[in-house]
Amino acid sequence: MPDRTCLAIVLAAGEGVRMRSSLPKVLHAIGGRSLIDHVLTAAMRAGGADIAVVVGPDHAAVEAEAKRIAPKAEVFQQRERLGTAHAVLSARSALARKRDDILVIFGDTPLIRSETLAQLRGALAKGAAVAVLGFRPADPKGYGRLVMRGNDLLAIREENDGSAEERKIAFCNGGLMALAGDKALALLDRIGNANTKGEYYLTDAVAIARDMGLQAVAIETSEDDVRGINTKAQLAEAEAVLQKRLRSAALEAGVTMTAPDTVFLSTDTKFGKDVTIEPNVVFGPGVTVEDGATIRAFSHLEGARVGKGARVGPFARLRPGAELGADVHIGNFVEVKAASIEAGAKANHLAYIGDARVGEGANIGAGTITCNYDGVGKHKTDIGKGAFVGSNSSLVAPVKIGDGAYVGSGSVITKDVPADALAVERALLTVKEGWAKRFRAAMTLRKKSQR
Repeated sequence: MPDRTCLAIVLAAGEGVRMRSSLPKVLHAIGGRSLIDHVLTAAMRAGGADIAVVVGPDHAAVEAEAKRIAPKAEVFQQRERLGTAHAVLSARSALARKRDDILVIFGDTPLIRSETLAQLRGALAKGAAVAVLGFRPADPKGYGRLVMRGNDLLAIREENDGSAEERKIAFCNGGLMALAGDKALALLDRIGNANTKGEYYLTDAVAIARDMGLQAVAIETSEDDVRGINTKAQLAEAEAVLQKRLRSAALEAGVTMTAPDTVFLSTDTKFGKDVTIEPNVVFGPGVTVEDGATIRAFSHLEGARVGKGARVGPFARLRPGAELGADVHIGNFVEVKAASIEAGAKANHLAYIGDARVGEGANIGAGTITCNYDGVGKHKTDIGKGAFVGSNSSLVAPVKIGDGAYVGSGSVITKDVPADALAVERALLTVKEGWAKRFRAAMTLRKKSQR
């Protein structure tokens, strides 16, 4: 709706005591992003060019997260918890600018989709002064009911304030609302606190709009869209819904998943064509998997890029900064962190590659590690094109292994190795014939004498 301006007000003042956590509720995460990140992103995608975030006192961390996602967002404090309408009016100065559309969204409803918010805005564009999201839960107990007459919404009745007949209504309030910008303050300022809790309910805007001769409507959506979070159990339920959405989108895009229910994705996971993902793989934030790559079972990836035709796992870990080129093989129990593995290089088992470059076609043997940390700072290992590092080697950074060089198995490399050279750095083998037999005999005799 490019011809209509929009202000999105995100209410993030809830304490989330039932989360049993010191972390503010809206900073808990699903799909690798905070709850408020999901909400703000949906609002912006629905055309919310202006953002106002209402937080509680001493919630600097929530404010910082909101500013990270929407740098131009205005942040307002609700110092007293006197209800949802009171929270919205905490952003009075933003409301006074009279945008065409006002969206009111809760910061703990991370599954709300931009398309659903656009439907609310669409109702305002057709002349409604108030548009409310409604849904039909399996059990309506505890929800406010939407009192309808035909297509018109007459009122939202909280369960504690409703009559016996109103409590039978199955169409329930989802909490999210849109207000016509030129009427929002007039509606909100008329809301009183004559209810069982003595709070100012945003839901009363519907009946007030009707009294003013204005239209109020309800837009029906799924329960998932308006699913709020107050407990860790509800957080897990929302994660499950989001994962189902992400998996469906990946499958629709052509990703092969042999056991999709065991794969966990982040909202920003990106896949190319003909990608295969085996069971029990976890994608943290910031992962891109390019065409034809295979991620084998029980691997964990975060902040990594997997090149075309590369193979990862099983039981591999890619940490932030891992960059795998085309046809790279990272095998079982290999960890890669802040390292570039160039095309065709291989580390097939039991290795740690951190703060490093592994050149094209190089081979890293089993048990090899880059010793990148000296207790104070990190240092880089550079392994050249076509180099061969024998099994059980330690490369003590900073160090460079030249193109085509060989490192003998079991070596501890502390100095640079020239191109095409052989480096062996280990103690000379000493053999004492018969020593083991004599040792066992002596130990047996000692044990007998101690009885």
